[in-house]
Amino acid sequence: MEYLPNILFAVILVVCIGYFANNLKKLIRNIKLGQDVDVSDNKSERLRNMALIAFGQSKMVRRPIAGLLHAIVYVGFIVINLEVLEIIIDGVFGTHRIGLSVLSSSVYGIFIGVFELLAVLVFVAVIVFWIRRNVIKLARFWKSEMTNWPKNDANFILYFEMILMLFFLIMNATDVHFQSLNSGNIVSQHVAGLFEGTSESTLHAIERAAWWLHIVGILIFLNYLYFSKHLHILLAFPNTYFGKLTPKGQFNNLEAVTKEVEMMMDPNVDPFAAPEEGSEDDVPAKFGASDIQDLNWVQLLNAYTCTECGRCTSECPANQTGKKLSPRKIMMDTRDRLEEVGKNIDANNGEFKEDGKQLLDDYITREELWACTSCNACVEACPVSIDPLSIIMDMRRYLVMEQSAAPMELNNMMTNIENNGAPWPYNQMDRLNWKNE
Repeated sequence: MEYLPNILFAVILVVCIGYFANNLKKLIRNIKLGQDVDVSDNKSERLRNMALIAFGQSKMVRRPIAGLLHAIVYVGFIVINLEVLEIIIDGVFGTHRIGLSVLSSSVYGIFIGVFELLAVLVFVAVIVFWIRRNVIKLARFWKSEMTNWPKNDANFILYFEMILMLFFLIMNATDVHFQSLNSGNIVSQHVAGLFEGTSESTLHAIERAAWWLHIVGILIFLNYLYFSKHLHILLAFPNTYFGKLTPKGQFNNLEAVTKEVEMMMDPNVDPFAAPEEGSEDDVPAKFGASDIQDLNWVQLLNAYTCTECGRCTSECPANQTGKKLSPRKIMMDTRDRLEEVGKNIDANNGEFKEDGKQLLDDYITREELWACTSCNACVEACPVSIDPLSIIMDMRRYLVMEQSAAPMELNNMMTNIENNGAPWPYNQMDRLNWKNE
């Protein structure tokens, strides 16, 4: 019976890690549903971006209050979770605070003291986040897309973080042996005062309960990530690494179209010559994107990485002037459709069964797409290098090149360019008539 807790802990650990690994496998499969794109260039610059943006939080601190609070939570969780290693070893092997066997009590106390301080800072920061979201009600957290699950999910995460920090401090405060060392209990010694007069056996029971709830809570939180916007904890690093390196105002050109234009501009090319054998293979099956399979895998990674912070939407001039467009919603809709396709594949033994839906129209409306001014404000504002504009432009490209469904004003302009060599409806011979007026 003495090994029963260790066996139970090992089973819980294996089940939780196995479930997480299975969801991670689905995540990678879903991202790979996108078109292939080569992002193997400029490795040093990509590593630098990942270090500055993901590790260094360089874009978060552009808004000082939110940036500082986020940095506290970020650093706190990374550092405090180092203690998870000790808890796992203790849980599997039946030891108690194995760190004291490896380190001196003073060095161990320094580590735990730092953990406790950070736990308090994280707790305070999370409360401020909750107040900003639910009491002050910052506008970007209350946009039309932030209803039901997105709003509840954000609060669930905050509650999770507060509870985990509380269990950590209670665990330390009720550990009689740890408190007797009087080293590292910077915060927990004050919490221990709340349990004054409690018998040692009761304290031990509370400490064990807090220990179990803390580690099981962390494992539950780990598996909750897949279903939550907090997935960016893991994906921010690859997403910033694979982020766009070209100038933000530079759009990509379809290779097939580029070749056609180059041939048109080349006086040595015979326009009536038969196409070279195999050249038809260079023509894409579809121009632009109408569903998630038409987007590239980096764009799908972007969708899963979205933190739903709303910085992109709060900077979007179209949204600020009352248009329907919200770059955050574009990313959320892409992720929702991607999840729907993934579940479809799971339900049909690894094959996608046509469901009569697509990203265009069923999730993202044409009104949203044409409201975009392509100013790149959303791309610049994103703290984890997400590019909503690339998805918008690919879907616009589909509307124009596959459906000829551009707005009338744009169709008129393109017709004028084709016929008159200029966006205005004047014959080329009359373009300079204004000088005679």
